[in-house]
Amino acid sequence: MHTVLIRGEGVAASCCRRLLCEAGLDTRVETAPRPSLPAIMLGETTQKLLRDVFHRDDLFAGFPEIRRRVVAWGSNGKARVLPHSAVVASEKELLDRIQLGLAPAEGLISGQADWTIFASHPLPPASVEYPFGSRPAAASAVTLQLGCDPKSCWIESLEEGWLFLLPTGPATGWLLSVGNSVHSLLAASKLIQEQIADVSPARGIFPSHPRVAHPLSAPGWLACGTAALGFDPLCGDGTGNAVREAILGSAVIRAAIGGGDAGSLAAHYQARLIAGLQRHIVLCVDFYKSGRSGAWWDHQLDELKRGLKWCSEQLAGNDAFRFRLNGFTLEPVE
Repeated sequence: MHTVLIRGEGVAASCCRRLLCEAGLDTRVETAPRPSLPAIMLGETTQKLLRDVFHRDDLFAGFPEIRRRVVAWGSNGKARVLPHSAVVASEKELLDRIQLGLAPAEGLISGQADWTIFASHPLPPASVEYPFGSRPAAASAVTLQLGCDPKSCWIESLEEGWLFLLPTGPATGWLLSVGNSVHSLLAASKLIQEQIADVSPARGIFPSHPRVAHPLSAPGWLACGTAALGFDPLCGDGTGNAVREAILGSAVIRAAIGGGDAGSLAAHYQARLIAGLQRHIVLCVDFYKSGRSGAWWDHQLDELKRGLKWCSEQLAGNDAFRFRLNGFTLEPVE
């Protein structure tokens, strides 16, 4: 039986494990502990993807709902209320639910796996991470003011960064601060500071700019999830993209084990992920152009444009798109 080793236990790793086990492959897991995200907002498209992968219509039952976005983006600071449809979960809660339907993880294998999925660091020595920006972010637990709407999320651009407030219940939430320190950004806030009664110390600092590992794949291995790509949380599609990577990566491995050309399949996977990063950076450019002006915003835009140039160079003259997904199966393009 062919064996696949998955390094990591996050959303992307769990999706790979589900899909490969369903295909009858011997799937082993190598744990790689890392801090989990305190809160994730999952839109309808991401929810549907996860329901399809795990065959669980009740996967998000009982999670807090978000029905509105309150946005003060740009120099005029005027807030707009927009409809939204999402649920909120901690990464741990989400993983606990999706792993309920998985078979117990097998231990390490003796000998070489046919394929290895790197869903966490470290990556193979040949793979180098390319960052496109420098945006430190911090997540802080907050107590909401009385009267704050728990079904709304708030986002606000400021001179040296931006804030995102995500309620997790009637009186609690998480505040994401990107750029300057949380207290400096809140001091300049006109919208979000009014929703918060108290802020706890931030739980560490992490990067929020787009980034990519390269190479992303080769015959016998591929990178997946946050080990492959990092998305700006401003666009809110990091988890959805991790699921899509897992679907494609699992299909690539199944096709290669089934007799497909491993080199062509690995090249297709890499090109698809870089094209996805390119689309993400285009969205980021639009947001950062309209956010504010000034040194901080100008620097982020310059870095994003550098990322677009890098993606274009990698995809120039690329004929690697030789396959297409049909459900969870990869098929050659006729």
